[in-house]
Amino acid sequence: MINNIELPPLKDVIHQFELNARKKLGQNFLLDLNLTRKIVGFTGQLKDVHVIEIGPGPGGLTRALLESNTLSVTVVETDPRAVQVMENLQSHYPDRLKIIPGDAIKLDIATLCPAPRILVANLPYNIATVLLIGWLRQITDFQRMTLMFQKEVADRITATPGSRTYGRLSVLSQWLCDVHLDFNVPKTAFTPPPKVMSSVVSFIPRAEPLAKANLQTLQTITGLAFGQRRKMLRRSLKSLELDFDALDISPTLRAEDLSVIEFCKIAQAADQKPIENS
Repeated sequence: MINNIELPPLKDVIHQFELNARKKLGQNFLLDLNLTRKIVGFTGQLKDVHVIEIGPGPGGLTRALLESNTLSVTVVETDPRAVQVMENLQSHYPDRLKIIPGDAIKLDIATLCPAPRILVANLPYNIATVLLIGWLRQITDFQRMTLMFQKEVADRITATPGSRTYGRLSVLSQWLCDVHLDFNVPKTAFTPPPKVMSSVVSFIPRAEPLAKANLQTLQTITGLAFGQRRKMLRRSLKSLELDFDALDISPTLRAEDLSVIEFCKIAQAADQKPIENS
């Protein structure tokens, strides 16, 4: 449903609503509509889908989403100034734009619109990992997630075993989703420019996780293992008193050497024993 609606430039909107980016809110705005349209292009087919956007700011990505044929766009915004911007934009799209003022960390995002849902966001760097872990817990509620992170985090999410960036986020994300690093976004694309490059990552939920495991247990196991990643498993997971021979996993390996499925095997075994957090 592409609309031929004339909207003011985003820079004018920022000036009108005094929406200067605030560091404490982790705000870096994307004003290049060609780039926001590119992000929307990686969200896949939007026909007959509802989209949830976290932190729309001045609305660059929101506009690109509303230009598409998505059924609706629901935005979650904690900054009252940006809420005003969204209310102004809503006057042009009264039937397709819904505004939820509030903190995304405290909300059950999946309850905000009907299924099927796609989650899209240019995430504030300071809370991106917390938000991702929360959404992975309810990943079956989403058809897809297309999220922007600082490149360092995106590299960890998409890393493979054996690489120095492979870690807890890699295991948890890839256990539940097929993940793809879609493209990198230069610092100069943002206002104000952040200190690091960003990356757009797509998460496509698996029909079934790669292997059976409890998410909380897997979080604990990966936290122990990668928290001491230079140590062999027999040291980093010593508190679990695991029978590595029965698991067919060498205790002299390090966390970065294990596949997602091997971490799941350890999590299954650990569920039979009390776990000591460290």
